[in-house]
Amino acid sequence: MKYNRGDYQGAIDDLTKAISLRPDYAEAYYARGTLESYLKHFQAAIADFTKTISLKPDLAEAYYNRGLATYLLGDSQGALADFTTAISMRPNDARAYNNRGLAKSHLKDYQGAIADYTKAVNLKPDFAEAYFNRGSTKAFLEDYRGAIADQTMAIGLEPDYAEAYFSRGSAKDYLKDHQGAIADHTKAISLKPDIPEIYRKRGYAKVGVQDFQGAIADYNKAISLQTDNAEAYKSRGTTYLMVRQKDKALADFRKAIELGDSVPQDILDMCK
Repeated sequence: MKYNRGDYQGAIDDLTKAISLRPDYAEAYYARGTLESYLKHFQAAIADFTKTISLKPDLAEAYYNRGLATYLLGDSQGALADFTTAISMRPNDARAYNNRGLAKSHLKDYQGAIADYTKAVNLKPDFAEAYFNRGSTKAFLEDYRGAIADQTMAIGLEPDYAEAYFSRGSAKDYLKDHQGAIADHTKAISLKPDIPEIYRKRGYAKVGVQDFQGAIADYNKAISLQTDNAEAYKSRGTTYLMVRQKDKALADFRKAIELGDSVPQDILDMCK
């Protein structure tokens, strides 16, 4: 089969021919929608899942997959409605609760999101992504200890979960556990060495232990990976100011401002 060979477009063409011969072939619309999603053709996928639903309105997976495509196009409200319908049909689907939690989080219903992530891990206790999502939401709500507990669960289930190390490290830094934060960010970097934000956050943590040169090195790396990273310039400028390199600090602050960030005037005045 073309699908098994990874020829998704060829498989889509075959399904289109099948649909032309049998316009009420719900399974073909569903399969074509799934393949369109694989190819990131989300509008086409949504159209196929919608047609599937019109022909088979009791197919929970069609609502679920339409919800995913809708969410990936930025329509969190539409995704929320589809995931809710899928859950009403399959109330033990941990994936649907997790993804509905993502939609709720984007709609700023953070407590509702946490409730959905909790339902997901209750249904599937080895669901690392749901622990990660719940931990990230708790961190946003400044429940850093709860965030650390959830990211620790995610890491226990997936020891190479770079994003979980990064999130846990950030939460530790907020709790002034700078060494713990540095260790987690270092682990995250070892797993995903090309993400500038991890270097920037490790730089913050190094400032916390007064390793100013180490912090500057991390900001340098963040900037080398993303030359328009205004926050990295601002952070490096702040660190340069701490070590009394005022000219370098001012240059970084000006670059941050040029890139759209803001620096208080009293900080700029300290560079004179």
